[in-house]
Amino acid sequence: MSTPAGDKRMTVTQATFIGVGSMVGAGIFALLGAAGAVAGSAVWLSFLIAGAIAGLQGYSFAKLGSVYPSGGGLLHYLAKGLGEGHVTGITSWLFYVTAAIVTAMVASSFGGYASSVLTDSDPTWTKVFAIAIVLVMAALNVVGSTAVAKVQSLIVKVVLTILTVFVISTLTNFDPALLAPSGYPGLREIIASVALTFFAFLGFGVITFTAKDLPNPSKQLPTAMYLALGIATTVYVGVSLGVFGTLTADQVVDYGPTALAEAAKPTLGQFGYVLMVITALFSTAGATNSGLYPSAGMTRHLASVGQFPPALGGTVGRRKAPVGLLLLTSFTLVFIVLFDLNKIASIGSAVALLVFTMVTLGHFRLRGETGANVVVLTVALVSTLGTFLVFAGTTLADEPATAVALVAIVVLATATDLVWKRRRDDPAPLGSTRDSGSRS
Repeated sequence: MSTPAGDKRMTVTQATFIGVGSMVGAGIFALLGAAGAVAGSAVWLSFLIAGAIAGLQGYSFAKLGSVYPSGGGLLHYLAKGLGEGHVTGITSWLFYVTAAIVTAMVASSFGGYASSVLTDSDPTWTKVFAIAIVLVMAALNVVGSTAVAKVQSLIVKVVLTILTVFVISTLTNFDPALLAPSGYPGLREIIASVALTFFAFLGFGVITFTAKDLPNPSKQLPTAMYLALGIATTVYVGVSLGVFGTLTADQVVDYGPTALAEAAKPTLGQFGYVLMVITALFSTAGATNSGLYPSAGMTRHLASVGQFPPALGGTVGRRKAPVGLLLLTSFTLVFIVLFDLNKIASIGSAVALLVFTMVTLGHFRLRGETGANVVVLTVALVSTLGTFLVFAGTTLADEPATAVALVAIVVLATATDLVWKRRRDDPAPLGSTRDSGSRS
């Protein structure tokens, strides 16, 4: 159920910015300290390696997207490779629910920054601001993909402009001694930190869902994929060089999420600190927008092939608001209000890595149609699965709440898929057997 070609209004640039906005969100602020604790001032190398791994996965998605463009995005690729059975169904429910968790986390980051500026970090106001940004971005998505693309392009342009100013100003005055290779840790530590920095790239998967809005997705989607990954990698490497060329690794770790703002002070003063806060607000708002965007096309497609109930593919109200979007928004608000998202902070990363791995596994069966290079696919599969295993052995081991939540969501997704498909495949319409029984 794709949008008619005449109604498609998204450009390659806009699709690219949806991907960039999804990647360059709160991650760059939160990751520098955590990665610096492992890789020291070599974090820029970690981002470069993570970008290369993401590029390999992006190659797989681009090849699949050029042959199978769909509003179902990467979940459609999964079905093409592994069929429309329980594996694809369970993965689809898993992806949908975790999308709400990730969007709630990003929105909560927006609420935290807004609250720190306006209410001295009042926890209640943090949730209020988080709820507000979700509702605003949900309303924008109801208006349509054209509005989403235009607003996202504006947000990303502001973020990239400010980050460019930051990179230029810090690199113009950086201390070469702070970035000297002699101060780098061993290769093992640098590789270990890739499991952290790779998570800053996970948002590129959202680009696969833009196919329904692109006039020529077979050519435009791969271009948007590569452009978005190239821009994000350049930004991450430049920012990490600027931060670690201005502050010591220990200072970056101590400052945590405010490391960028602190690194801007020596050259831009308090104005630089304010700029970084503005960047954080824009980037988290953009990431919230990107998090909600795929839901309409995804649920419409999954409902059309029977993986989701038909109702999830429908619309309601005068504005024809997609039910899938409204439900995802509701889940997101529930997570914001009721849960401590810090305790399950890595669940989205774990699910994304598992989904990416399964999509690439399915791609091996389709490479005759996509023309993908088997060596590149193999390296993409090994690197992505390896990243997940390293992540599971470190982050999940240190975050038992995340591990428990992941298992609970997998069980819930499995149960939902089994129950729905049992109802779907029941040869007797609901009510007919019961009605006849009651009459007899």
